[in-house]
Amino acid sequence: MNRTTLSLIAGASALAAVTAVASLTAPGAAGTDTARAAARLPVERTSVACPAPSSSDLAETSYASFTPVTAGVTGEGKAELRAAARKSAKTGEDAGAEGGTGPAGKAVLKPGEPGTPTAGDASGAESPALTGTAEGKYAPGWTVQQTTEVTAGTGRGLQGVACTVPDTEFWFPAASTEAGRTDYLHLTNPDDSAAVVDIELYGAEGELESQVGQGMTVPPHSTEPILLSTLTAEKQPNLTVHVTVRGGRVGAAVQALDAKLGGDWLTAAADPAGSLVLPGIPADATAVRLVAFSPGDTDADLKVRLASPSGEITPAGNETLHVKAGMTTAIDLGDVTRGEAGSLVLTPTDEAVPVVAAARVIRGKGSAQESAFVPATRAVDSRASAAGNTAKGTILSLTAPGESAKVEVTASAGSEGGSPVSRTHTLKAGTTQNIEVPVPSGLEGSYALTVERLSGGPVHAARTLTADLDGVPAFTIQTLPDDQGTVSVPETEQDLSVLQE
Repeated sequence: MNRTTLSLIAGASALAAVTAVASLTAPGAAGTDTARAAARLPVERTSVACPAPSSSDLAETSYASFTPVTAGVTGEGKAELRAAARKSAKTGEDAGAEGGTGPAGKAVLKPGEPGTPTAGDASGAESPALTGTAEGKYAPGWTVQQTTEVTAGTGRGLQGVACTVPDTEFWFPAASTEAGRTDYLHLTNPDDSAAVVDIELYGAEGELESQVGQGMTVPPHSTEPILLSTLTAEKQPNLTVHVTVRGGRVGAAVQALDAKLGGDWLTAAADPAGSLVLPGIPADATAVRLVAFSPGDTDADLKVRLASPSGEITPAGNETLHVKAGMTTAIDLGDVTRGEAGSLVLTPTDEAVPVVAAARVIRGKGSAQESAFVPATRAVDSRASAAGNTAKGTILSLTAPGESAKVEVTASAGSEGGSPVSRTHTLKAGTTQNIEVPVPSGLEGSYALTVERLSGGPVHAARTLTADLDGVPAFTIQTLPDDQGTVSVPETEQDLSVLQE
């Protein structure tokens, strides 16, 4: 912790102010004790940004909001979701946020008490993007899910996304501008000031030439859907999209729509790292494409493994993956899971080089195919939740890529009634399990699932929602990174030495 040396010119007033501030005592400093271990305390404020669900008039969208119960939370708080203004993905003109859910700025969903989810719905192409803030007891672990059913047209199927925490950098491997694909990058600004954003696209031969994506402005409390094919003339089947924010912050997600293969939301991959886990590849996947990108100046060589229920398996013919620096690389793994639960585990063959990765997954055959995406995901260090589950069609996949682990899975009360249920599971090292999902007793409405790591090594998680849409095996996958509902706060004490020159 940096200390600023203060002058005594301000006299007694400054002294009173400074002595009211606790400062961390440096370890091993003369005349002091070694700093004590940091405590973990609940966060006091959380923000989310949800993209506009769909430009289809046939879209039916359900929303779900949930805050898990967190030990140590005291006092009250508040939380709400409000509609954001947006430009039409069809016309580019300001479309507001009407269509049955109210004008921009109007509260559209009031989150419930911790432990109890709330739900809402919207119809049509004008359903708004949402921005939200939770404070006090509503903040730790707050998650919002939107799930959209589109019965026909480009992207037909289920499209689901857990609303994102606003940030300043995002990586999206597995986007595309190839024929038949219509990919939109949605940028949502939850704040009172404009955000300035740069967008870079990387294909198989490196960065694509585009001046359009530099210095784009996203107005306050608004959302911008940006068609990727307007940023470049190149038709690339596999793209990595890099979003950086010069000023402000945004929520970001890619809506990847296919004319034949349905579509889903592609959320940001975990930050570049030498080892990655892509959890929750469906057991009945008929095709899996792995897309990776190395953002540095060094090529990456990765071992490719599938963590199955019985242990790690090497995909035949795809034991390793060479990723050239600054270039997007893709390999087709086919029906790699072969009817069993699975997660892709990428590790360096030798020297660790940071990479980002995501997988496109296809279920079904012929004209009855549907697609979704699994980005590399942070581990559940403590806890993660997924809202918007129903009594049928929910699959929870848990992976312990290194050491064995013990987890507790809790099904919350229902949004309209029901009592929570918890179960404990032990995961063997190097395996993936699709666990039996607990359902609240007396369930009415939708519910949330919460995964808590009790002991052992890292755990990665994903939740899949499935539905049959006129014979199409529709599905959507949301990975469950740690909710970061608590933060480390060092134990502190007064230290008047900050007043010394």
